[in-house]
Amino acid sequence: MLYGIATATSALFLAAVLSALLRVPALRLGMVDRRRVRPVPLLGGVAVVGSTCLVAAAGGWTGAAPLSHEVGRLLAAGAGVAVLGLVADVWRLKARFLLVGTAVAAAFVVPYDETGLPAGLAAVAWIACVAAAFRGLDHADGLAGTVGVLTAFGAGVCAAAEMMDDLAVLLSVLAAALTGFLMHNWHPARIAFGACGSLFTGFVLAAAAVLVRTGYDAGSTAAVLFALTAMATADAVLVVLSRRLAGRPAHRRGPDHLAHRLRRLGLTPPGATVVLGAGTFAAVLVGVLIHTGWLAPVGGLWLAGAVLAAVLGLLCVRVYGPRRPTELHATATRSGTTGTYATATRSRAGAEGRGTGTRSRPAADGYGTAARSRTVEEYGGYGTATRSRPRPADPYGTGARAAADPGTVRTPAVVSPSEGLRTPGALRALHAPTPPPAPHALGAPHSTHMTQNRREYASQIFTPSPARQPEYPAPPLRGSAFSQVRESLRVRDG
Repeated sequence: MLYGIATATSALFLAAVLSALLRVPALRLGMVDRRRVRPVPLLGGVAVVGSTCLVAAAGGWTGAAPLSHEVGRLLAAGAGVAVLGLVADVWRLKARFLLVGTAVAAAFVVPYDETGLPAGLAAVAWIACVAAAFRGLDHADGLAGTVGVLTAFGAGVCAAAEMMDDLAVLLSVLAAALTGFLMHNWHPARIAFGACGSLFTGFVLAAAAVLVRTGYDAGSTAAVLFALTAMATADAVLVVLSRRLAGRPAHRRGPDHLAHRLRRLGLTPPGATVVLGAGTFAAVLVGVLIHTGWLAPVGGLWLAGAVLAAVLGLLCVRVYGPRRPTELHATATRSGTTGTYATATRSRAGAEGRGTGTRSRPAADGYGTAARSRTVEEYGGYGTATRSRPRPADPYGTGARAAADPGTVRTPAVVSPSEGLRTPGALRALHAPTPPPAPHALGAPHSTHMTQNRREYASQIFTPSPARQPEYPAPPLRGSAFSQVRESLRVRDG
């Protein structure tokens, strides 16, 4: 009893200290959780695995709590799964490689001589799936640690009821290490579990439950195993069904887990974790009661019905569509002496994997009118772009003549005579072809009137702007003839 308290206390403080120390190296190495709004280090699992293995190995080495062959093999296989998860945290391995590696490790833990080959293979598949489901619980602050602590306590009680003291000590050490990790993982989390810690925790808990239930009938064993891992199973089933119904790949991440949907319903991050923790406690309690004989195995069916109802209810919560579509419209108009203008309109609407954007920009210059439109539509990472540029409405830049005065040439580029600028529209106006002669209101020939207008217009355009006069007169020179200036300079220069 005293040894159990000492080992649990040591694991708790060791995990808390390691979690605090490993936070800075994880940030330096860039091992952060990129799914979150802010970067959270991913080496919290290393602290949990290290403290659990060190304390358990120290107990076996000192002889205070020697580990049996099965428990030692379980701890070694769990350490191998943790190394695989650490590699996934660094190099982002695909989920199928993690699933296969976990199944290979589980194959060395299941006692085939007591379960038989078919049941042993089913146990291997179940252990691998539970470990993957625990990895999915690391989507919210404190959730994976809370579920792991409650499940470890429940499995430890079942192991103690079966007189498996070494396995009960290992599970109590794991629960204490997870508690120390939760000191830094509660919202707002300063360090995250990562694949290393989540795979290790799920693997050890599932394998320990299989070892505890070895030798019992299949019905009660299935009820106990489901009750101990009900929360992880519910989250995995909810995610798979949601993504299949939405037509999304099962391995594609998204905000569709249990905590995400509870937050959509209005709960805060700590509130969602507390609600899911309460559900985990109820399910684990049902499993412990069934294992100890205080509750019939049919209680597992009632628990399965409640879990199914909760999954179907949360499945109705919309998580993939836009929650609040936002459209941003910005219009900018720029005008100057050259007569050019530009108008830009931009709208954006997107949410969680979908986005649409439209941008149009018409412009007019001295040559005529130019329009540009661009449309980009993105859905699920795929996008298409279309760009169109119509031809200028007036390619020669001569403009249109007024109906009242057909002899006057108007160009879209208007230049102030005081600036002395030369625009393409003005140059083209000088060399534009002469229209056919037409009677004029003043009686003069149309061609003569056009020539005079062009000369006057050219004289206004090519007239250089006068030199700008300074606002203040220049200071007098040193050689000035004024005596006052010379006196002031002499006094100033000493």
